[in-house]
Amino acid sequence: MNPMNRRNWLKAMGALGAMGGMGILPSAPAEQPAVAPVGESSGFTSSVLDPHKVQDTQFTAKLINGRVIQPQRELPLLAQCEVLVVGGGPAGVSAAIAARRAGAHVVLVERYGHFGGLWTGGLVLLVLGHIVTGGKQVCMGIGEEMMQRLEKLPGGIINRQPGKNPTVDAEALKYVMVEMIEEAGVEVFLHAWGVDAILEGNKVRGAVFESKSGRQAILADVVVDATGDGDIFAAAGAEFEHRTHNVGLVSRVGNLDRVDPSRVPPEKRPKRLGGPTPAPGINWVNLTGPEVDGLDVRTLTRMEMSHRKFIWRNVQQARQVPGYESLFLVETAPQLGVRITRVLNGLATVRYADLKAGRRFEDVVAVGGSTNGQHGEWQVPYGALVPKTVDNVLAAGRCISAEMKMADLVRLIPNCFATGHAAGVAAAVAVQDRCAPRHVDVPKVQKILREQGAYLG
Repeated sequence: MNPMNRRNWLKAMGALGAMGGMGILPSAPAEQPAVAPVGESSGFTSSVLDPHKVQDTQFTAKLINGRVIQPQRELPLLAQCEVLVVGGGPAGVSAAIAARRAGAHVVLVERYGHFGGLWTGGLVLLVLGHIVTGGKQVCMGIGEEMMQRLEKLPGGIINRQPGKNPTVDAEALKYVMVEMIEEAGVEVFLHAWGVDAILEGNKVRGAVFESKSGRQAILADVVVDATGDGDIFAAAGAEFEHRTHNVGLVSRVGNLDRVDPSRVPPEKRPKRLGGPTPAPGINWVNLTGPEVDGLDVRTLTRMEMSHRKFIWRNVQQARQVPGYESLFLVETAPQLGVRITRVLNGLATVRYADLKAGRRFEDVVAVGGSTNGQHGEWQVPYGALVPKTVDNVLAAGRCISAEMKMADLVRLIPNCFATGHAAGVAAAVAVQDRCAPRHVDVPKVQKILREQGAYLG
């Protein structure tokens, strides 16, 4: 399809009207810069692409009578696909791989330069939520495949035993995720932030992204919102609850293998030194933080600054204790620990009463565990991923429809894998059967999930 024909097709689809006059155009092929060869003596050279180019300001925001006005514009089209997954955390990675294995053309977009979300960028290294009473493991499928791959890497994971909560290495995990995504054949864009939904009536037809390349659009048949914050389904007008929760920050402390606790009595030994990681002598430390609005930029800024100061001072204070002089701060996590913000109001809801009653659902698409095996397994009905009114978008991960008492279980990494896996397969089935996600053949989704190794009870 040539650019003009594609433009006409997009306009006929109603994309211009759906975005309130903001249209979509395919981007022109990027000019390939001439890169000078690396010289042996210099080691590095750079090239100037266009020293005289002036940025076109016709679409720049204008200050008019004290109001900031953004002119309407047509957006370049970054990509088209069958399934678009927004967010590359555990839920998004699982959704993308699952949809691709089910035969869909998948694009995965992540705002950071790595996959894993809070699991890697937030250094939340302890894997909770994959077991239930008696030590039975319920997180299987793509999440379990990832854990098995980590086992094969030196220093990839520790405490990987039946009924135990293992701890992973963030860098090994990043490597494994890249490996699995590449093997699946998922098309990826990093460093791109999903900022809006593309609507055609009540149907989500893609999403708008901001990056260093500017504002661009991706069109898709089905979108999986794995942003954690429900950014896309909220922009599309889906019903949701806005919740507050603790916002913390994780750090890593080194030389724990060189401290000598015997030099001071137990009551004088430093606190807040966390638990072990696969790296010898390095602990991960979780600073929980207060309950705040994780969508408020002023609050997030304050949390970032205060948490980083507190962590630095805590380590320096610990270094003053005899026997702990060799301690040092390895790093604070690049990503702030936002736990819960927006939660979908879906066709069904994950409820604590159902967990207590051991309720089983005919449309089960995921099974969740507990933090330390203190209760039995609980099921996620398919409707918990589906908005009540908006079509062609599915929720995955911590933002699925769940009452507050279940939110702390839903957000756990293995459970995010499970719901992401379900959303990815459901999206692929919707594409194959040419139907809205709310109308998918759930038994067909369940069959594919089981074929891909998922546990559904």
